[in-house]
Amino acid sequence: MRLSASRLLSVLYVTGAASRTSGLATMRHAAFAPAWTQPHHMRSRHLQLNQLQRRQSSFLTPLFSSPKEEVDPGVVDGTDLRVAKYPAPSLRAANAAIAEEELKDGSIAKLAKEMFLVMYAAEGVGLAAPQVGVNKRLMVYNDTGDRTKWLKETVLVNPRIVEFSEAKDVEAEGCLSFPDMNGDVERSKWIKVEALSLKGKKIKKRYKGWEARIFQHEYDHLDGVVYIDRLTEEGRSEVQPRLDELIEEFGEGGSL
Repeated sequence: MRLSASRLLSVLYVTGAASRTSGLATMRHAAFAPAWTQPHHMRSRHLQLNQLQRRQSSFLTPLFSSPKEEVDPGVVDGTDLRVAKYPAPSLRAANAAIAEEELKDGSIAKLAKEMFLVMYAAEGVGLAAPQVGVNKRLMVYNDTGDRTKWLKETVLVNPRIVEFSEAKDVEAEGCLSFPDMNGDVERSKWIKVEALSLKGKKIKKRYKGWEARIFQHEYDHLDGVVYIDRLTEEGRSEVQPRLDELIEEFGEGGSL
């Protein structure tokens, strides 16, 4: 899954990377009034906000912007894994539960480590095993998309959703397996999840907001579902030309 511009902007606000909350709130309030009607100090802040937005836009561009600026990692140092692009069969195939023996022999830990390498190289925030051609029920994510914030890295083995909210929200999503396209997807606002850690320990968590969306996106992959399956009819028609290109690029043997 890719980090959308609006989502990264909100992260910048929360972490203070953009500005102090109080100052930013004042600047945002000032931005709604025409500049010529504002007091001198407010016009100054209006200009500061415009400059801030331009700086943020240049920072956001590589992560999620126009299709020309998508990141295709290709060959990634430290792993032979590659991003499987639609309509690769692994994206639709059944995914096997991971056995206890696989956790003990270290093969899944190695796979998870290499999946993070691919995810960061693609500037994504989440990745499921079938996206790298491995049909196992494994997902990794870092909701910041920042490899230096390794404490935010999450690995979930054999995850499942045990409860979800009836309340929904809609947000733009992209996917590393669907380069140069995105669309609005409706998801539950919160979910309750059970999974295993790499050490085989049981995990029970409640996710909400952005983290819940990442989980649901990657969890879909483990069930052979991709985000285009959740687009509205209008949304699907908008991306169909790009889907047709991907199908043609892949050639025979794809799974639609």
